[in-house]
Amino acid sequence: MPYNQPMLKPTDLVLVCLIPAPRDLEIARLLGWYRIPLRSAPKVVSVDYLAFYQPASFGERGGRVEFIAPVHGHELTTRGELLKDEADHPRAREEYFKIQLGALEKLPEPIHTDKWKRLTFLYSTGEYLLNAKTLNDLVIEGEERNLLWKSLRERAESEPLYKVDLPEADIPLEALMALLGIKDIAGDYD
Repeated sequence: MPYNQPMLKPTDLVLVCLIPAPRDLEIARLLGWYRIPLRSAPKVVSVDYLAFYQPASFGERGGRVEFIAPVHGHELTTRGELLKDEADHPRAREEYFKIQLGALEKLPEPIHTDKWKRLTFLYSTGEYLLNAKTLNDLVIEGEERNLLWKSLRERAESEPLYKVDLPEADIPLEALMALLGIKDIAGDYD
């Protein structure tokens, strides 16, 4: 199956995240989204790319980052809305980020684990990702780490998590009072 080659820039913000099972990678590839439970989400999901860490559930292809995808946006929804075939799942009503993705891109060489056995989320940059041989190579240290956090903070401040464009409506006063549970607006306010 053909994949795009990475178009990643060195300055791109990358969130390395666990892709729990091959089915989740297929959802990302075919449907163009990835889910993150709100209760365990990293502080900033407004990044340029996601890099997918494949755990042992991937068999021989586990313990590596093999694919990345550009992020096109995100929204908050429920697990039940995302996975309609799992409406009876115990977490169906829990809130999840739905991260909209572009086409999956295959890295020229996979990034393997060395001593890491578990990973949920890790921030990095395009430069580190393009040069990494192991997951440890994705960890940003020293002054560069301060720059990374500054970039993430700026991203979080400049892009509100949820934009709601509600049309202005002319609601009659009686209807507004009923909606707000107000019985009477007359009275003495001295």
